[in-house]
Amino acid sequence: MSTIKDIANIVGVSCTTVSNVIHGRSGRVSAETIERINDAIDKLGYVPNMSARSLVSSSSKVIGMISHLTANTKETIIEDPFHSAFIGSIEKTLRENGYYLMLRAVETTADLSAFLRNWNVDGLFFTGVFEDEFYYTLKDLNIPIVLIDSYVPSSSMCNIGLEDYRGGYTATKYLIEHGHRKIAFASPPIKIRGVVSERFQGYKDALSEASIEFSPELLFEQELDTETTINLGQRLADRSDITAVFATADILAAGIMAGIQLSGKSVPEDISVIGFDDINLCRLTSPTLTTIHQDAPLKGKLAVNFLIDLLDKNPLKEREVILPINLVERRSVKYRNP
Repeated sequence: MSTIKDIANIVGVSCTTVSNVIHGRSGRVSAETIERINDAIDKLGYVPNMSARSLVSSSSKVIGMISHLTANTKETIIEDPFHSAFIGSIEKTLRENGYYLMLRAVETTADLSAFLRNWNVDGLFFTGVFEDEFYYTLKDLNIPIVLIDSYVPSSSMCNIGLEDYRGGYTATKYLIEHGHRKIAFASPPIKIRGVVSERFQGYKDALSEASIEFSPELLFEQELDTETTINLGQRLADRSDITAVFATADILAAGIMAGIQLSGKSVPEDISVIGFDDINLCRLTSPTLTTIHQDAPLKGKLAVNFLIDLLDKNPLKEREVILPINLVERRSVKYRNP
């Protein structure tokens, strides 16, 4: 691996001159010398040592993205196509601003402390934060933090969220307006003051508004791995009373549709299905999936903008942005005569 000393030897200048050119401090260096140094950099394939730079500047240019996972979670943070699109948007926007993204899943506060001891990150994004011991540890960190989809109140951290309640209400009302009364609610485990609990409340309120009594027998909570979601679809297909399903993630809805079809039944002729997120997969399922749209790339971009403002100590007009949802109609929901 080439070094600054190698470049200096080729050009015939001091290591300090080379370092100044690399770091943009070239005011006293001639244009000819700068060109020769850059030519040598290209020829040698020199790559700056980011660890050494961070020691000098106290900035690593690394931003951590932490997913707070529980021990019984089977999926990884990037298995869900929505999270992949969201993380991709964050990485792209960080890269455009000269930062690097480090992705890490942690289960406990001890895991978080170990991560922060071993890595000098400039800022953090957090997903999966609830009002628990983990959250109170975050409040004590002296580092810029942006929460993603958090319903935990905080005056010190920023949050990028979504109209989750309205999404759950809109999806359920849409099914009701299409004649459905026995509507299953499928989701990951519901946690207090979380995204899923907001969507669940929207579901229940839409039922109540239509004078439909909520039944706990129509609530299905499970993880989002492929096998489990397909098995759920098969279980739903065995229920003659259920005519529609609201799934709180498209990846869950797709698994349910596969399970229903493996059982010899059809979507939407036998059971209608509506999802949430509007990932690309929605246009590939058969039939194509009606869903609640959220803008993953915009969410990622806004999260980075928040963090950059915190890092630059820019004044903030607001510390929370709630993005809108909208319904996207495709072919997985059928009108049913009540």
